[in-house]
Amino acid sequence: MDQEQATGTLEHVFLDGPAFIPYLAAGDPDYEASLRYVEALADGGADIIELGLPFSEPIAEGPTIQGAVVRSLKAGMTPESFFSFVGDLTVDVPLVCMTYYNLIYQYGEESGPRPFVKRAADIGLSGFVVPDLPAEEAGPLREACDEFGLDLVFIVAPTTRGERLNRILSQVSGYVYVQARLGVTGTRDSVSAQTETSLARLDGYDVPKAVGFGIKTEEQASRIIDAGADGIIVGSALVDIVAEGAEAGDSTEAIATRLQQKARELTRGVNRADAEAAPTVE
Repeated sequence: MDQEQATGTLEHVFLDGPAFIPYLAAGDPDYEASLRYVEALADGGADIIELGLPFSEPIAEGPTIQGAVVRSLKAGMTPESFFSFVGDLTVDVPLVCMTYYNLIYQYGEESGPRPFVKRAADIGLSGFVVPDLPAEEAGPLREACDEFGLDLVFIVAPTTRGERLNRILSQVSGYVYVQARLGVTGTRDSVSAQTETSLARLDGYDVPKAVGFGIKTEEQASRIIDAGADGIIVGSALVDIVAEGAEAGDSTEAIATRLQQKARELTRGVNRADAEAAPTVE
């Protein structure tokens, strides 16, 4: 991948407007197909791509992402093959590694997260999301990220408030992953209210806010941006396309085409909301 393009702070991505941030598990369902799928998301308009490095016990994930992790592990994905995977990509958007701290901490001969972060920086990754790492224990990883110029993204749950929220956001850089539940059958007003409540807690913090959890359609993407988000994160809707296509025996190109179409749909939703919010010049 283009290391010069990808490394550095992620915040610059949000300067041109709201961002579309898709997620896929690297190596799902196999190495070569997964490369094509990531490239399809970039072609579909992704501004940042989160790549899952699978861990054998993905306790924080739902069944859809767990399925992707299992398929990736069965196909042989490891930290070393993950770095090779990133190096083989030909995309020019920033890539963020989502994984568990045990894999980061135990990598290499030197104890602690520094060897993993150094390798990530060398290969061209831009940052990390580490769902199981408490902010109180993030100091060593934060220091390593600062040393090598990578961002550290934290997930903020709907119930996170007060001092704990302050601790998380004192460690975050790039963007914050705002976990906001979308009601499956909720109306426009109820969805917006839920998202606005989650975002309102973060008003005083100068970091882009990207909302994820259950976003599947152009309309939902638009409503989330209308509610004040700086970006959307979409995982399960894309992983489902991979899983359903693999189960049906569809070709890699057919699945890649569907991923690109879904990415374009979600990008339209993000851009539509941004255009509607822009002031009219007379």
